[in-house]
Amino acid sequence: MSTISEIIKRHGRASQADLEWLNLLIGDWQLVADLVFADLVLWVPTTDNDFVAVAHARPSSAATVFYRDITGEMVRKQWSSAVREAFQTGKTVSKGTAESYESTLTTFSAVPVKRKLSKTNDQVTEKPIAIITRHTNIAEAKAPNKLQLNYLRCGNDLLQMVADGTYPDFSNPTGPKRGAPRANDGLLRLDVNGVVTFASPNGLSAFNRFGAVGELEGKSLIESTTPVLKSKLKTDQSLPVLLSGQAAWRADLDSRSMSLSVRAIPLKAGADRIGAIVLCRDVTELRSQERELITKDATIREIHHRVKNNLQTVASLLRIQSRRSESEETKTALAQAMRRVSAIAVVHDTLATGMTQEVNFDEVFDRILLMVSELASAHGQSVRTIIDGKFGMLQAEQSTPLAMSLTELVTNAIEHGLGERSGVVHISAERRQKKLEIVVSDNGLGIEPGRIGAGLGTQIVRTLIESELRGNIHWSSPHEGGARVAITIPL
Repeated sequence: MSTISEIIKRHGRASQADLEWLNLLIGDWQLVADLVFADLVLWVPTTDNDFVAVAHARPSSAATVFYRDITGEMVRKQWSSAVREAFQTGKTVSKGTAESYESTLTTFSAVPVKRKLSKTNDQVTEKPIAIITRHTNIAEAKAPNKLQLNYLRCGNDLLQMVADGTYPDFSNPTGPKRGAPRANDGLLRLDVNGVVTFASPNGLSAFNRFGAVGELEGKSLIESTTPVLKSKLKTDQSLPVLLSGQAAWRADLDSRSMSLSVRAIPLKAGADRIGAIVLCRDVTELRSQERELITKDATIREIHHRVKNNLQTVASLLRIQSRRSESEETKTALAQAMRRVSAIAVVHDTLATGMTQEVNFDEVFDRILLMVSELASAHGQSVRTIIDGKFGMLQAEQSTPLAMSLTELVTNAIEHGLGERSGVVHISAERRQKKLEIVVSDNGLGIEPGRIGAGLGTQIVRTLIESELRGNIHWSSPHEGGARVAITIPL
């Protein structure tokens, strides 16, 4: 499905400021659709003076009119006159009689969308920038109850604010969506003084479980919740503003046994505040899960940190043993083992500082090259390393074998490829959609025929690439000299 930006780019005409406002509206209009029990369709004008649908919201509180999304379609003839009138006059246009849409009896209205010009003042665009059509399925309509009447009242107020350019608000909370309260989770309506004029059954139950005693209607929401909040050692200073509905805000209220996510949406008539909607949701279980995830993440990072420390200790022991050994062969073997252990330690060190189990392998490889440069210095060589491309982010289970493999390959290029000479080691990485291609080459002596696979390092690299990473590896000696190792790893 195309995004609003793509549809407008193909068919519509809207400025960047208009597009940002419409995206802000779409991010918050599911609430309106639920409150008015109707499908909402957003239309923007096209370059040929028509209107194209750029977004569609179905109500979760009622039967939908559109079983198939109409985003991307041009406005239909039966709605065209009302949409044009609302766009030209800047006023809501309602059809007085019900009409049939695909055998479903519906009512229809067109609401203009105006945009606030600045965060610092209440000026709005003189003309609408788009139109919202409201399609209500009345095939199964019954006499509305108290909850439905109050929902409709709140939804109508929000649609009027859309027409006035005062909803959505630039200051609407844009925090994490996990646990965001919705209309059916619990809704309270406050008057301009913060007194509850309506509390949905779910809203009342949520605040009662939170600790507010008795009925809420006719009482100040702040006064009803203050005794519970006073029992907390630390209280958010913005809660009075939130619970009185004076500003668009969202926060979590915590009691001894419950976490309640609360969001306030001020209601306005023109520039005057007339009350507020307060949405609430019991997020105790969600917050408990999040705390567990944070604890587990901290535990995993601590494990990586300790593994890194232990591996560094092992590398230090190997270094000490190498210095005490009199056999050159033993020293070489211990030095190789030390580098392999150090390469694994680098990966665990990176995982210990991150919040995910992904590794920025470019940072890991930079540290590996520092270790290898020490090897070149020890041999009295002047080796220049060139890196082209980016490895990008890799999973932890891919990073460890790849780090070991590249450590081995670059070390071999310096020790055996260049020998006693100075030279260049070139590493290129190209990340495609489903694979990572790496080439390690040098301008050294090349590979002797029949020598590939004879050494322990080569066997380790082949096993890691082909078995651990499910990739392919190929050694070759180009005609111009040197050695070339090509690796392909599936992502």
